[in-house]
Amino acid sequence: MLLAYPFRVLVPRRAASEAVTSTAVTLLLLAGAFDLVPTPVVIALAVGAGATVAGVRLSRLAGRPATGPPPRAAGVLLDAAVVTAGLTAVVLPLTALGPSFAVLVGSLLVAALSVSGLRRLPGRTRPSPGVRLRRLVESSGPAVGLALTGWLLLPQDALPDPARLVAALALGGLGMAALDAFAGPRRRSGAAVCRGGVLLTLGGLVLLAALVSAPAGRAALLAVPPMVFGMLLVAVGAEAAADAGDAGSAPPVAAAWPRAVLPAAMLLLAAGLHLAAGRAPDRTSVVLALAAVPSLMVCELLRAGEASTTERRAAHRRRAGGAVRHRAAHPRWVGGSEPPPASPSRVVDPDAPTTASAVGAAWQPGAAWSTLDRRPVPAGGGAGDRAALLDALAAIGDVPAPTGALLLVDLHGTDSVGPTAREDVLAEAVHRARAVIAPDDLVTGCTGAGFAVVTAAGPVLAYALGTRLLTALSPPYSLPGVVLRVQTSIGLAEVSGAGPADVLRQAELARRRAVQLGRDRVEWYDAFLEEQLVRRLDLERELPGAVARGELDLVYQPVLDLADGQPVGAEALLRWRSPVLGTVLPAELLPVAEDLDLIGELEWWVLDRACRQLSNWSVGVRELWMAVNVTTRELTTPDFVQRAAAVLAAYGVPPERLVVEVSEPRVAADLSTVVARLAGLRSLGVRTALDDFRAEHASLAQLRRLPIDLLKVGPELVGARPDGQPPLIDVVVNVGERLGVEIVAEELESPTQVEGARRGGCRYGQGFALARPATAERVEAYFEEFPSASR
Repeated sequence: MLLAYPFRVLVPRRAASEAVTSTAVTLLLLAGAFDLVPTPVVIALAVGAGATVAGVRLSRLAGRPATGPPPRAAGVLLDAAVVTAGLTAVVLPLTALGPSFAVLVGSLLVAALSVSGLRRLPGRTRPSPGVRLRRLVESSGPAVGLALTGWLLLPQDALPDPARLVAALALGGLGMAALDAFAGPRRRSGAAVCRGGVLLTLGGLVLLAALVSAPAGRAALLAVPPMVFGMLLVAVGAEAAADAGDAGSAPPVAAAWPRAVLPAAMLLLAAGLHLAAGRAPDRTSVVLALAAVPSLMVCELLRAGEASTTERRAAHRRRAGGAVRHRAAHPRWVGGSEPPPASPSRVVDPDAPTTASAVGAAWQPGAAWSTLDRRPVPAGGGAGDRAALLDALAAIGDVPAPTGALLLVDLHGTDSVGPTAREDVLAEAVHRARAVIAPDDLVTGCTGAGFAVVTAAGPVLAYALGTRLLTALSPPYSLPGVVLRVQTSIGLAEVSGAGPADVLRQAELARRRAVQLGRDRVEWYDAFLEEQLVRRLDLERELPGAVARGELDLVYQPVLDLADGQPVGAEALLRWRSPVLGTVLPAELLPVAEDLDLIGELEWWVLDRACRQLSNWSVGVRELWMAVNVTTRELTTPDFVQRAAAVLAAYGVPPERLVVEVSEPRVAADLSTVVARLAGLRSLGVRTALDDFRAEHASLAQLRRLPIDLLKVGPELVGARPDGQPPLIDVVVNVGERLGVEIVAEELESPTQVEGARRGGCRYGQGFALARPATAERVEAYFEEFPSASR
């Protein structure tokens, strides 16, 4: 079928059409600049080409199944917007109305459609009114500067002064908004790219309306680049937002220099050209220049207010605290006795599952210290309380150019001993820490099984101190009757003008990150950690009930026989189509589901829907197998085999058409139970597969014990190794042949990798270079392109 989803890919095509369009537009602009092609024709052809390419990409987004979330509606509206922009340029040579009026009407339609589409796009952030107001104030000054730039550069004889002023103000506002999108804190997200593309397109339309009637007709060519590249960015950004849900795509902070430098540089250039042409500043130029002053004054007043508030808080801390340095030099118990124990319901256990909801309260700036276990170490160990820690941070932050750092140290592995032994371990750890820190550094209590270090050293030296602490704390601890080994996680945050509570929260975030990444490491705070926490909280809030609300979806990626290119099966891939968070992929979804104990519900839903789809395909599609992924946690449940048999029987699916995949790195934890469950599945006739296989000695030894039919390997085993040795796929294929296991090369993204897998002896292949994941309907249409295959 010619209209079937085009899975087969000969060359990487993701940016091919955009590159060809950009080259063609550049050539057209050169032809128009040298009067080889009339200007209206250049505009029509160039903008029409950009609108066509962007429209095709957006139409794919608009053509997603009706069961999908907002991306479909966003695709329809944004597709209509770029088509309208293209038609506006194409009809310019044909319109009987004034060209500027035609462009104005088209611009209004494009703006209305674009705003509606952007509001329905996944990943769109919703800042609070206060944040929006602050951004508006901060952007108004540069926006006025860009408007002044437009006023100086727009031809005086192209438009009457009022229309010229309106165009300049519109260009200033759109230009600054585009800068905010491309340089903001989420500038790499699909939604931000799409929004920036819309603003560029509208800016190009404003330029076109202003310049199309200019005596020097070629000036209108300046409107082509922002229109064309804006439309392409709209399509690319919308697709990225819909496909990835913008998960984890944002950089940590906004890029400050484009907002500060670009408007000023453009204004200086425009003023220089204006004066070089022998023209004096007019009244409008002076008014626009003065209009930037109020916003600058408001920004400075806001900053002064914040600085005053910070200073008052610091003064209060200085009056309340007093003798921080004395405490550092003469450690003792604050208050002279043990502080009261924390409420058991509010204690954060460093060894507990790291769900964001379990620790979110402890990370709030105003949270009480009782959210952390403050169990002290013995007298003489140098521990204090939260007051000592905050006072030390405040003392460092009060100097004119503060430098310093907070290190939160957490010890893991003390749960197997009693409370007295845990205190002995903590006391020994503090003693070891004092051997490597500076005399003026403060050591104080902070968590149930750890302590904090406040140092005046800069960030690099503080990180080096963290690594020395890891080394000092790693040797075993000798206790009566036992030798205890512990792991250490250290979170580091700089003291660079932030308030003490903020520094403490940042260090805690970094410490939790060190725990999540495997412990025995130092993690440095960055703002992206907070974005990850917010994202995690959103996921944990929305995921419960997603199955009942019908928000889960499956896409299917065909698996091909590398010898003849015929499809042999498909893998069911889970997608969470959240109306709030957009499309969430398994890599982000499954860890949250495991922590919330929802993984079983999700995986049985996947197995049920995959078998139901397999039974539907049995009617008109060749006999193919369907692969589903299960975690070892679910596979090792006692009734897994019986429940899988019940699902197969419910849909009348032959067992040999189901493939159950389990990830190789996770089977070692309970290998004997995994072997028993896989053997039970094979006794039913279900085929089994080992996913994410690594060609290591332990993996190869483990492979001999596992009753599997298929072995899935990644592209890293297919290519040549840096040391010049043959690809590891040769070893894997040889082992597979001896064990009677067929090899599937997955994640193949280029023809070179496909050819390497075929040459290496892999039986089957899977990846974007062969077939992309798609809905059941499109995959079925793709399968029907192979009539010679047996059914």
